[in-house]
Amino acid sequence: MMSQLPLDLVRTLLTVVDEGTFDAAAGALHVTPSAVSQRVKALEQRVGRVLLIREKPVRPTESGEVVVRFARQLARLEHDAHAALGMTGAGETTRVSIAVNADSLATWFLPALTRVPEELRPCYELLREDEQHTARLLREGLVMAAVTSAPDAVAGCSVRPLGRMRYVPCAAPAFAERWLGVGSDVPLKDVIVDAPVVFFDRRDDFQNAFVRRLTRGRPSGARRHYVPTSEGFADAVAAGMGWGMVPAAQAGRLLDAGRLVNLAPERTMDAPLFWQQWKLDSPALTAVAEAVAAEAAEALESV
Repeated sequence: MMSQLPLDLVRTLLTVVDEGTFDAAAGALHVTPSAVSQRVKALEQRVGRVLLIREKPVRPTESGEVVVRFARQLARLEHDAHAALGMTGAGETTRVSIAVNADSLATWFLPALTRVPEELRPCYELLREDEQHTARLLREGLVMAAVTSAPDAVAGCSVRPLGRMRYVPCAAPAFAERWLGVGSDVPLKDVIVDAPVVFFDRRDDFQNAFVRRLTRGRPSGARRHYVPTSEGFADAVAAGMGWGMVPAAQAGRLLDAGRLVNLAPERTMDAPLFWQQWKLDSPALTAVAEAVAAEAAEALESV
């Protein structure tokens, strides 16, 4: 017979993870630190596994992440049940936590949230993370949903394709003329490896991928600038700091204004995006998912 997970112990574990220490969790739960420690140990004995790495702050183990995610899902279901029964307080909001990449956040994602019916009284917590790493936040139970590049569903989640976000190789006109041979007969592949380049951060590989495709294997230049905001990245390229792969949604107005030039119109790059969310029968989460899918259908390239 499967051992049950006592809900008071599960909630205690979640509080410890959220508060970061046993002492802080004790204060939040109005019990002693010893009581908190005993509850966590009792839960670990129930599941037969260590659930917390006892550092400061504490961190859940891989097994602990499963229990933490269950605790957050349980809290979501409890809130929805109270709402359906008319037991929520007047003016109580519906909190939805979502991981989303910076470029989506700067272009199409926020308009998607305006599509969610106001009667749900949504309150969003958005965590900005690279699309290749948002799935990690789902696994850890830190968010209910994510815009991700991962097509394979995280355990306990469903996944649906959203579309492809298009990127355009761009540079400021003066920079393109000086460094990239624009206006001359010099092939772009012969000069781009020596030109200054703008990256979002050290995990950003878009510029390298473009150069490898263009040169059949060579990386982009060693003179690199790191600008970790989507708006700042586009502004840095337009200011002539270096060339970069700019989201088409941002590049359009800058190209029209003459602040950028497209270095290779025939060589755009696309990033496939997917929506992953907890498998919960939650009205709020369902409404957000439908709003995101509808906005993505209009703003992104089709799959």
